[in-house]
Amino acid sequence: MKNIFALLIAFTLGTASSLAQTVISNYKPGVTSEGAVYYLPKTAIRITLQIEKTTYTPGEFCKYSEKYLRIKDVSSTPSTKYRLISILQEPFAVADTSKCYAVKYDARTSACNVRLSDEGILLAINQDIKQQAATKKVNERRIAPITKSPKSYLSEEILSAGSTSKMAELTAQEIYEIRESRGMLAKGQADFMPKDGEQLRLMLQELTTQDDALTSLFTGVTVSDTTTYTLTYVVNKPVKRDVLFRISSDYGLVDNDDLSGTPYYINIEDLKTVAAPAPADPKKAIKPQLSGIYVNIPGKMRSTIFDAKAQIVASEFPAPQFGNVELLSGALFNKRYTTRLRLHPLTGAVEKLEAEQPK
Repeated sequence: MKNIFALLIAFTLGTASSLAQTVISNYKPGVTSEGAVYYLPKTAIRITLQIEKTTYTPGEFCKYSEKYLRIKDVSSTPSTKYRLISILQEPFAVADTSKCYAVKYDARTSACNVRLSDEGILLAINQDIKQQAATKKVNERRIAPITKSPKSYLSEEILSAGSTSKMAELTAQEIYEIRESRGMLAKGQADFMPKDGEQLRLMLQELTTQDDALTSLFTGVTVSDTTTYTLTYVVNKPVKRDVLFRISSDYGLVDNDDLSGTPYYINIEDLKTVAAPAPADPKKAIKPQLSGIYVNIPGKMRSTIFDAKAQIVASEFPAPQFGNVELLSGALFNKRYTTRLRLHPLTGAVEKLEAEQPK
């Protein structure tokens, strides 16, 4: 079986499980005419946060809101507040540099088309395959639509008033007149009633828009928009209560060491779905190197995100870093077979293996 498909470049270790820990130093992944160097994947987590920013801008006539409109407790101080709306976590593959292997092509084999991802992760042999979408760390912001300025609804009389107090008084009178007109239209008692229902709807809508715009000069304007943040968490081992991110109600998403923000934590648990390999017996003779292709036998992990009060989201994902590595014999790729191998792009486990005898 020696040199049937590939020669693993590694330290002289005795079993497939120990070879799983072999690191090839000073090698970069890639494919040449003579062979290939590849990684197996491990699972990382892409965390998507939606954070809402709410901005309050006081109205020009805010201190007259109770006097003219009977609206109490209107703040005259601008403010900006942030809050977390949602968290989504999903797995994706990254190269596990502790699982780096090299193969050298042999003229007596049928294996010569090795497909790697952009990161150097082994995807397939003798088969084309689509790569996973690249991770984009983009902060996406959804802006509130621009509305017409309230001052555009002020009459000439209001604008020419000699004081802010007088402007507020005249504006309040205008608001009451608009409300009266809207009420008369709704009751069908206006002097000039529209001819059809659609025209009535448009008139009522315009009066409501004017009312809201002028009232905002007293109550202020509150605008909310949402920003989407993407974080990446690379899992190397089980962890407990690791600070994932912090959010400040005043500043939004802040650095993990910024104590002004409320911490959100992550737990990573190894579910131990794959038995650990038996330790090598030092008394036994070291076996010679084996040829073939190494693939993952993935385990599973549970990722839990929480704050000081409660759990927010928990998900289970396949996790090659909590599993083992196995050797596919080079005999599968000899000249007697046309062998096509496809690995799962997330786990590095065998997804499809076909071996056909040529006619």
